Amino acid sequence: MVATTVRSLPGTLRRAAAGAWHVPGGFLHLVRRPRLWALAALPALLAVACVGGSLALCLYAGPNIEAALTPAPDRVPTPVAALLAVSIWLATLITALALGLAAALLLAAPVLDRLSKEAERADSGASADVGLGLTWEVKESLRSALYFVAAAPVVFVIGLVPLAGPPLAALWAARALSFQLTEPSLMRRGLGFAERRTWHREWWPESMGFGLLALAVLIVPCANFALVPALVVGATRLVVELTGGPNHVPIGGEVAGPQAL
Repeated sequence: MVATTVRSLPGTLRRAAAGAWHVPGGFLHLVRRPRLWALAALPALLAVACVGGSLALCLYAGPNIEAALTPAPDRVPTPVAALLAVSIWLATLITALALGLAAALLLAAPVLDRLSKEAERADSGASADVGLGLTWEVKESLRSALYFVAAAPVVFVIGLVPLAGPPLAALWAARALSFQLTEPSLMRRGLGFAERRTWHREWWPESMGFGLLALAVLIVPCANFALVPALVVGATRLVVELTGGPNHVPIGGEVAGPQAL
């Protein structure tokens, strides 16, 4: 059964900061272990290629999208038109980033899963592995990838709202990013798609803190797309910290809550 608790704002902020810490923590963990660099190389290259390509397409298509969605100057005041243009460009940028990352994470999934296992072994001495079979793993990976891709148009539509749209779109993108990066660790613990969503709802401050800082790292500056493997390592360590090491494998909807720590 999922434990619930009333969360005060200070407690929520502390938990979000604790989740965000695993972004630089994953990078430091990877830097200190040269034997993992070979595993990290291919996902990093795929991330640079996929996200770089999607952003290049964004820059190419951006002016046409802006022209199609921005009202004529004689129909709205200039400040309103400027806000709409900024919202459209930010929404397009975040959507392109989400789609590029979705492609990179899907293509590099086998390597990232092995990298996640090695990171967990380094922390816990072993790696959780329920072993529900290749068919189950492929099905769950495809469901997660489709969830991430489906989030992209939602991010774009939300981002079109002036002022409030871009921050809300960033929150949605951060949630999807956190969901995708923690997938290898949670799947090894036997959590299906619905159970992984429950896990993120139960640990939403930590999940959102991690996802927001990961999104910021990926957007500013763009060269940090190569840090995707480090983010997977950080997400793995986040799951180990919150859910438990390989000796605690939640199955069948059991998700440890804050009161269980």
